[in-house]
Amino acid sequence: MNYQTGQVVEVTAIDVAHGGWCVARPDDGPVVFIRHALPGETVLARLTEVTSRLARADAVEILKPSPDRVQAPCPHARPGGCGGCDWQHATLPAQRSLKAAVVRQQLRRLAGLDREVTVEPLPGDEETGPEKTGTGPAGGGLGWRTRVQFAVRRDGLAGLRAHRSHDVIDVGQCLIAHPAITDLGLPARRWPGASSVEALVAAGSGERAVVITPDRRPSATRGNPGRSASVDGIKADSVLRRAGPSRSSNHSLTPLRGRSYLSQRAAGRDWRVGAGAFWQVHPAAADVLTDAVMAALAPEPGDVAVDLYCGAGLFAGSLAQAVGPGGTVIGVEADNAAVRDARHNLREWPWARVHKGDVTAVLGRGGQPGALPPARLVVADPPRSGLAREVIDYLAAAENGAVRFAYVSCDPATLARDIGLLVARGWVLDGLRAFDAFPMTHHVECVATMLADSTASSHRAGG
Repeated sequence: MNYQTGQVVEVTAIDVAHGGWCVARPDDGPVVFIRHALPGETVLARLTEVTSRLARADAVEILKPSPDRVQAPCPHARPGGCGGCDWQHATLPAQRSLKAAVVRQQLRRLAGLDREVTVEPLPGDEETGPEKTGTGPAGGGLGWRTRVQFAVRRDGLAGLRAHRSHDVIDVGQCLIAHPAITDLGLPARRWPGASSVEALVAAGSGERAVVITPDRRPSATRGNPGRSASVDGIKADSVLRRAGPSRSSNHSLTPLRGRSYLSQRAAGRDWRVGAGAFWQVHPAAADVLTDAVMAALAPEPGDVAVDLYCGAGLFAGSLAQAVGPGGTVIGVEADNAAVRDARHNLREWPWARVHKGDVTAVLGRGGQPGALPPARLVVADPPRSGLAREVIDYLAAAENGAVRFAYVSCDPATLARDIGLLVARGWVLDGLRAFDAFPMTHHVECVATMLADSTASSHRAGG
């Protein structure tokens, strides 16, 4: 059959695929990737894209539903609606099973490893009874997102984008947004002259900030949104304007009211984190991931540890406390604002320092000034694109001394790819934990524990 965009076909989903899709393999056509379906369901699917190799579709009618199917809590989690959530139509246990299946698939396909995976709920998101549908601290997979970026239409309306589209959907309220963000009421306002408006909250301190990005399209409404009268009514502690169109904090933020950072709470202390810098968006994620990293590395007093892509210094600070004054911790970070935050956050541990620069550039310094010393322990939390090849080479070089590596990743595909590269260079996957840090979406956070081969052999002998 020659499929055409807009055509409605009856298909049966047989599996899940990375990215929030289910897969159907009809006898008379190409493989079909379907949203809004679940494995085992027979659906009517409207084709949204057709190529010579595959088709993409939205399930518009469920003919044979899965027992894991539920009514999506958000009316915009539907074909043609908001693209932010992928699995609202599945129970929370089913969502975690789907994510575990994706991690297993990627490990098998890209790393050649067959491993059982369990996706763990974070505190506050455990399965709830029928009488409990709460948000945020109440759990239920809703109200967890502490950072939400709303796109702004040309008419000034703030909403969320449709799936694989630049169209902005007027959602009114995002159900996975933290209640403190919902309370700001940003979608109820108009934002003339802005391309986006972003809200964030520090769940521990309750501090809130709003970041406005001006619209620099030639036809955009002229004027300065950061100084419009409506800004005065924003209930956030801080309101900032971004100097450039990118979300990266390398584009400086100008405070219009309040300060440029929030006080985040994790690992038993407060951390200064710039409003444009990276921080885990689930309130429980920073604590859970820090515990997982520390368990993976098992630091000892006097150890030397390297934290690649260190951000505001969360892992570096926890390692500094563990290795003590006889040890050394070095963070590496390219983002200017994050480097300032990390140096501020690590100031009480003189044996911890931060190298400013791109990871690949710092690793390429060799014996030059600013080069990294040999380190027994390494942790990396890279962007979604995964580890730079230079990091793989660094870990594989015996003279660099790494024997334990904790790899924090939000992308199963690049995680599996990099694990495969490390296994080929003499490393062993010793442990893998996966966390449902993004309920209702297809995203999953993983912490892989890797050991240099000689260490793995002695570890097994000792066990």
